[in-house]
Amino acid sequence: MAVVELSSVCKAYEGGRGFAVRDVNLRVEHGEFMVLLGPSGCGKSTTLRMIAGLEKITSGTLSIDGQAMNNVAAKDRDIAMVFQSYALYPHMTVRDNLAFGLRRRGTDKAEIERRVTRVAATLGLSDLLGRKPFALSGGQRQRVALGRAIVREPKVFLFDEPLSNLDTALRSSTRNELVRQHRALAATMIYVTHDQVEAMTMGQRICIINEGRVVQIGVPLEVYRNPANTFVAGFLGNPPMNLLAAELHFEGGLQVQLGDVRLPLPRYRTDGLAAWVGRSVTLGIRPEDLHAPGELPEGQKRVASLRAVVSVVESLGAETILNVYRDGIPRLEFSARVGRGTVCRPQDTIDLAIDLEALHLFDSATGAAIGELQPH
Repeated sequence: MAVVELSSVCKAYEGGRGFAVRDVNLRVEHGEFMVLLGPSGCGKSTTLRMIAGLEKITSGTLSIDGQAMNNVAAKDRDIAMVFQSYALYPHMTVRDNLAFGLRRRGTDKAEIERRVTRVAATLGLSDLLGRKPFALSGGQRQRVALGRAIVREPKVFLFDEPLSNLDTALRSSTRNELVRQHRALAATMIYVTHDQVEAMTMGQRICIINEGRVVQIGVPLEVYRNPANTFVAGFLGNPPMNLLAAELHFEGGLQVQLGDVRLPLPRYRTDGLAAWVGRSVTLGIRPEDLHAPGELPEGQKRVASLRAVVSVVESLGAETILNVYRDGIPRLEFSARVGRGTVCRPQDTIDLAIDLEALHLFDSATGAAIGELQPH
């Protein structure tokens, strides 16, 4: 078993202002691929380094398999870490880089050879064992760094933005390789990234961190579909969720006033929002929930029309991103992700269909999600 648990973990640096990490509570189950996601400087790498034993925990408890690790040296935690930099020994061959950690631990030579051979075959490095790092591509170096961690057969794997130095195509293939390795090893893995695509495609669960605090933990699609606050709503998604100033009303049912348009809210329970009627709220709409004429998915009936003027057209091949606006008080500016078949130019007027089942409501003051959803 390799269950990693952080209980009220905090980190403050001497001479620093406040906490870099505050009250992190997180349980990573055995064999789980957990992704720590957040913007640069949010505390995710610091959290990972505390798990690894490279940073001292100011307060709180870190445990692995129920054993407190706060005062256990990094070398004794049975953890392997892969960094953003490959950190390979330039004078050693691939074989020696893979074997180095095992030799330092006094592992039997036959066992070292068995593990190195197996890992090299798994990662497609068998033909490269005699090369030195300078003769490898970036992707090959990253695989060697990954292999060096795998060959140790640790309880827990930690990854600190390991793909950020790779180009787009190589990042995608290496991402898929990591997912395959996780399935094959059934090991506990904790992966840090600021890249939402990596988080959504790799993580079994994601833990979103902002300003040193855990904001939301959950299955990627659940977090995407039901963000806990406007930070998560705006951070996940490209383009991010449209967040628009609005006001809640009740006239025969819940409605939200968006500029000069009122939209019904069939997704929400009336009693759950009674206290918000007549108050300002923030309305969230994902760009993919705004549909161009003729592109409404079959069977989708709960929609409303919103006329807007196109300001910018971003043709991406497989899809088109429209930046649009609607004059009024306040002026509304938002994005729509439409199909590649939509043809329009700046200053064209377009009638967009809004999926009313996909609207989100947030507290304008705190940013927290509000309201209770109707039962299915």
